[in-house]
Amino acid sequence: MFPVNSFDMAETKIADRVKAVDWRGAAGEIATHGYARTGPLLSGSECAALAVLYADDGIFRSQVDMARYRFGEGEYKYFANPLPGIVGQLRTHLYRKLAPIANRMMADLGRAERYPASLGAYLKICHGRQQTRPTPLMLRYQAGGYNCLHQDLYGDLRFPLQVTIGLSRPGTDYTGGEFLLVEQRPRAQSRGEAIQLAQGEAIIFPVAERPVEGKRGMHACTMRHGVSRVRGGVRYALGIIFHDAA
Repeated sequence: MFPVNSFDMAETKIADRVKAVDWRGAAGEIATHGYARTGPLLSGSECAALAVLYADDGIFRSQVDMARYRFGEGEYKYFANPLPGIVGQLRTHLYRKLAPIANRMMADLGRAERYPASLGAYLKICHGRQQTRPTPLMLRYQAGGYNCLHQDLYGDLRFPLQVTIGLSRPGTDYTGGEFLLVEQRPRAQSRGEAIQLAQGEAIIFPVAERPVEGKRGMHACTMRHGVSRVRGGVRYALGIIFHDAA
């Protein structure tokens, strides 16, 4: 875990909170373990305010019932543009810190893709490839809900990292509901992690794959993520994906 510096969140801008994360340490955790935790980025009151937005259909472009598509049990909604202020700020400032890590990942994999320094520049590239629909989303799971292992791929272009922020209090608002991350290495069995996110904490993880060093150099390992069964209560989360959808 990489706690941000001590501050009063109510008085601190999102840009400053993101800047305060130990990004060198986070890059090392992503390279070694496949994910990194930021420590608290949002206060409890901010998380509660975001969760309340779930009932406002006017700010979302679509809703998905997971059971209908056999994705799991629960539902999620994609935000419409313009994104709510705090969501847009998180997307903008997190991208700026993640772009150098993403570029190192591509270099390690021997790939030509490189990502510009700003989210605006990257979204222009997405829109030029007809990926124009915003992808940040909110997820809600009630007792018995879960999310099958998957990848968030919405077109040919994909930014290689994404972020999930817990909005509910584990053990108080809900039980169970661990964030799941599974890595499939070539010619080996899968390796999994179960992570309980604190309220307001973000986890950074690969969208589809990450570079792992083997005996013959770097190779790509497939990654999938999901959520274990919620045993009681209601679990809300905010997902921040940086590529737009076709």
